[in-house]
Amino acid sequence: MSAAMTSVAKIPMQGHESQREKFALWSKAYDESPNPMLSLEERFLSPILPELDGKDVLDVGCGTGRWLERALLLEPRSITGIDSSPEMLDRARRKLGREALLVVGNATSLPTASMSTDIVLASFLASYVADLPCFAAELRRVIRGNGGVFISDLHPETSTVCKWRRGFRSGEKQVGLKTVERPLRTVISCFETAGFEVVCLLEPPFGLAELETFRSAGKLESFYASEGLPAIYILGLRPVAARQMVAFHPEERETRLQLSGARISLDTDVALDGAIEIRGGHVASIMTSPPADLASNKGQSLELDGYLLLPGLINAHDHLEFGLYPNLGSGQYASSQQWANDIQLNENATIAAHRSVRKDVRLWWGAIRNLLCGVTTVCHHNPLHPELLKAEFPLRVVTDFSWAHSLAMDSQAENKFRAALGNQPFVIHACEGLDEAARDEIFRLDRAGMLDARTILVHGLALDREGIALLNRRSASLVWCPSSNRFLFGRTHTPETIASVRHLLLGSDSPLTAAGDLLDEMRIAHQEVGIPPADLYRMLFRRAAEAFRLHDGEGTIRPDAAADLIAVRDTGMSPAETVVNLTAADVELVIVRGRVQVASEAVRQKLPPFLTKGLRPLQIGSELRWIRAPLGRLFREAERALGCDIKIGGKQVRHVCSAWL
Repeated sequence: MSAAMTSVAKIPMQGHESQREKFALWSKAYDESPNPMLSLEERFLSPILPELDGKDVLDVGCGTGRWLERALLLEPRSITGIDSSPEMLDRARRKLGREALLVVGNATSLPTASMSTDIVLASFLASYVADLPCFAAELRRVIRGNGGVFISDLHPETSTVCKWRRGFRSGEKQVGLKTVERPLRTVISCFETAGFEVVCLLEPPFGLAELETFRSAGKLESFYASEGLPAIYILGLRPVAARQMVAFHPEERETRLQLSGARISLDTDVALDGAIEIRGGHVASIMTSPPADLASNKGQSLELDGYLLLPGLINAHDHLEFGLYPNLGSGQYASSQQWANDIQLNENATIAAHRSVRKDVRLWWGAIRNLLCGVTTVCHHNPLHPELLKAEFPLRVVTDFSWAHSLAMDSQAENKFRAALGNQPFVIHACEGLDEAARDEIFRLDRAGMLDARTILVHGLALDREGIALLNRRSASLVWCPSSNRFLFGRTHTPETIASVRHLLLGSDSPLTAAGDLLDEMRIAHQEVGIPPADLYRMLFRRAAEAFRLHDGEGTIRPDAAADLIAVRDTGMSPAETVVNLTAADVELVIVRGRVQVASEAVRQKLPPFLTKGLRPLQIGSELRWIRAPLGRLFREAERALGCDIKIGGKQVRHVCSAWL
């Protein structure tokens, strides 16, 4: 539980109540007063929490159930709150009813079975616990072998400097709370001794999000007194025995790489200077300062001062084998079927030339088109060719989903939906056009029982108000490809339409109809349609991962998530503002499953030597990028059929001999 911070020099503490009585008194006001500490913790802890779906969650010191409420939305298998204050639990019970098990208990003697919990939260509790080693040992007892523990509290060093004390206001009286002050290193040592290792240490300062709370409380001097200092710490822990090495290549099983000096994006407006350690293709840790053993090993460290690290983008819709194609067709069609008929009739020679390039080669070019703009995961809306499943394929391709092309072009669409396994997403082009038949497709899907939370519609341009209402009622998702809409039909969705769709994703479609790459779609969505940066950020990351049921942490940067990362020059803007202003020239590093796939010349010169092996130079317009791809073979195969003017996403690419550089 957190208390409002106060400065002992400003407000004298009063009252002689016992700690038990104080918490009973505090329970009446706990949920009513804005607290900048809680706001800061929620902003930084929420993005790094693992998926709770199907897990057993324990909140120790749960208070009035602030985190229990949040956790319940993520569908855990069970959720338990423990607190020493019955009055605090009474408040929690009013919010949660029977959805959570609430138990009066002590942090050093938890009324919980051994190895019964997957995730433990202990929010602003540690400094109230007199015997911290005993508490740490209790958490080690109840946590399962692969579980995670998340501890937060006021930052002890800043508390000392700013003379913060824990307390709350009750009427006209300021009530002080007894705490135990410990250096952060002592806190960490207690948990390490109990058998945990640190996987996350965040030490965020107050930001603009907390400024208004200080202003409203008339405490701006406290905000500015702590400016630039860490206000809280968030400690992520796991049992030492739980370390898992999931390797992209067998020889990389013991490889460790540290990315340091960059600002790390955790959410739309949440970023922090720090270091990321990668092991076996996953994020092993996120630290505001790297561990000494890794920091001293320069051969395994990549300094990224001046860069912002973002999750790799998720492209919700592409057809990778069309990566080399130009736009085909004249535009201004009434339906997608009309476009298909037109290009089959009038673009036969171009189609035949491109089809003569081997499909595996075309798939690689489609992957490179995505990688160059920072996409690390793509939904390929076509059969899964064996090339896509090879370990050396440079892009993460979604595999666990079912699909049909469309109702008009796939007579087996309904059978394919019925054959989808369990909770598999089902992807289908729908309402792609302007005519009445296109508008009616969502209702046809619904009548066939093909519209539910698993359904992901692509395009949906013909959706009207009634169609969108149905889409939302069924909890289905929509993939928006704005430049493809415009090329084919002369327009795309309006801001009003976009704002009314509850589960909206962003896709690039293929160069057959798209303007360029996923960043071009984002530019249209933001600059021309007016979609806010935070909304676009969610479309590209967490919302896409949720819709496709991705379970390896794609779209996030957090401990144990897949190390799918991109680095761009840091302009000081928020992560969301940075993303919506990106061009492919800004993307200077792309890492997929912990493996460097793309690097600018500036970044390549900083890479440890073992990471540069296999990178080949590629000229894209005026930009040079080093790509982990068999470029010699790809160019030979493409040029044999298409000549020397090779373009991907409308951009000319040229094979560069590294000996010339």
